[in-house]
Amino acid sequence: MKDRTSRAYNIADLREMARRRLPKGLFEFVDRGTEDEVSWRNNRTAFERIKFRPRTLVDVSGRTQQVTLFGKTHTMPIAIAPTGTAGLLWHEGEIALARAARQAGIPFTLATGSMTAMEKVAEQAGGTLWFQLYMWPDRSLSHRLVQRALAAGFEALIVTVDGAVSANREYNLRNGFTIPFSFTRRNVTDVLMHPRWLLGVLTRYLVTMGMPRYENYPSEIKYKVTARPMGRSQMKNDSLNWEDLRQLRKLWPHTLLVKGVLHPQDATLAVDCGADGVIVSNHGGRNLDGAVSPIEVLPEIVDAVGSRITVLVDSGFRRGSDVVKGLALGAHAVLIGRGTLYGIAAGGEAGAARALAIFREEIDRVMALLGCRSVAELGADYLSRPEPAWQSAAPAHSALRLLDTARTAAEI
Repeated sequence: MKDRTSRAYNIADLREMARRRLPKGLFEFVDRGTEDEVSWRNNRTAFERIKFRPRTLVDVSGRTQQVTLFGKTHTMPIAIAPTGTAGLLWHEGEIALARAARQAGIPFTLATGSMTAMEKVAEQAGGTLWFQLYMWPDRSLSHRLVQRALAAGFEALIVTVDGAVSANREYNLRNGFTIPFSFTRRNVTDVLMHPRWLLGVLTRYLVTMGMPRYENYPSEIKYKVTARPMGRSQMKNDSLNWEDLRQLRKLWPHTLLVKGVLHPQDATLAVDCGADGVIVSNHGGRNLDGAVSPIEVLPEIVDAVGSRITVLVDSGFRRGSDVVKGLALGAHAVLIGRGTLYGIAAGGEAGAARALAIFREEIDRVMALLGCRSVAELGADYLSRPEPAWQSAAPAHSALRLLDTARTAAEI
């Protein structure tokens, strides 16, 4: 079968292919943000505010994108982020994504909420595998999941900490997409209008294992998960705290990462708890609406902990130029989420490979035009960026608070 994704020249092309193939409810779950989507939009506009300052007459004929993360060398400065819906976009899409990552020489992260069991991914895909963990209210269930990941050979544990409660993604409610699926007139019509997805994904699950479920959930709760809107069917834990991270450090002997950090003090606390790295992230604009863009606060966090641990970043990266900007601001690598999901939805493993090839080509081109031979050479001097509005306004706010305090003291 001819690979249609070979005609995709950028991630936007893959996105359009995915939009045409997927039911609306599923596509919007992948594509959109939360509430008024302020964070989602700002994640993109923040990149547009950062401009390049290239150097010329530099011999860039020997360019390399190699980076070393936690003692392993990878061919590109990116990793695939945890995305729980890959198995809904393509039958066993997690395996296809992991295989594409292995071929590209980069890490793949499996999500707690994936539709394919971690042991099956490890057996059939291999490569550098990381596992993303949501801590559940019953800590013992999460700790058992950690032990499964360890036994399956995963090399890093990523603890997501920015989801104390479920996000308010109202479009999921309107579209009626749930896990496990519950049938309504709206979503049945939606599915029937997309026969390629119906036959290639949902029907294949139905004839082999039944309705897709969270296959990494413990058996005693996996089959008790009732149909709820996508994104609200995972158990969240609003009592998660730093002691939980210390306990995980004791249980997990390999690389430990904390995902969802936007404040330098939290990054410092993560280091103090034994983390090997942090992932600067606002969940792709999908959790807290109005949160700052990770690319805006990345330099602060790098300044705070970059000399002690590895700093990664995600959210909103759609071009190789975005990746280069993140690296120039101090990130050791960038996690890609939606870009490879669009690829999987458009064409399975071949589509994911096409997405990674697009990033590789764009990163290479931007580095050449910047006059930069390696990722190690990238730095803030290649950029021109305005101070974020919220940061530049801080001194004025501080002055006003001091003035108010002085007035109050005088009145007393």
